[in-house]
Amino acid sequence: MAVKIDKKIVGYSVLDKNVQKKEGVQPAEIFQLGDPLSRPDQITGSTYKVKTPVTEHALYITINDVLMNEGTEQEHRRPFEIFVNSKNMEHFQWIVALTRVMSAVFRKGGDITFLVEELGSVFDPNGGYYKKGGRYVPSLVAELGQVVEQHLINIGMLQIQKPDEHQQSLIDEKKASFIKNNPDGLDADTGFPNGSQLCKKCNIKASIMMDGCLTCLNCGESKCG
Repeated sequence: MAVKIDKKIVGYSVLDKNVQKKEGVQPAEIFQLGDPLSRPDQITGSTYKVKTPVTEHALYITINDVLMNEGTEQEHRRPFEIFVNSKNMEHFQWIVALTRVMSAVFRKGGDITFLVEELGSVFDPNGGYYKKGGRYVPSLVAELGQVVEQHLINIGMLQIQKPDEHQQSLIDEKKASFIKNNPDGLDADTGFPNGSQLCKKCNIKASIMMDGCLTCLNCGESKCG
């Protein structure tokens, strides 16, 4: 709490902790969020090659992991640092800044899966692009988020969200029925019917109109519930 001083300061003294205890004065409590993880001398990780239409050269994204609780039942890997290398220097400045902040978040511990959603919600004002498979990428930052998501899935920190058995059976039935009644067939790149719309939930061009309802053949999202 701020205290306004109206008079001239003529002296000062430093409070003694022992005196505070005797007089019953409780010092301010300091809460630590946790010490950052220390870097081992040797570290392992994975490098992902990403080619996008908004960069002339490919991006090489490296995510290094540390092994936590080694030798116990709770042993697991978690990201420790991330680097992005490319011949293209156009985005160099902000990429370095972003990866340093992300690495700091990794080292601080706790839940880091929120980064996937935060990065994925960044949109380029010039528009995004589609990847092979029909997945829409709203920005280069979101592309980085998708790589982080894939890495977290690979090391077991995230689970792949898939429709349940009953829902998948219904999706396959709708897909087969749609293809039967539409001779255009499937898109060679996406594997979904030609003319499919972009699903707002999974960001893949897999939504078709069936029985008067827009239904995604990838994640099962439906406007009819």
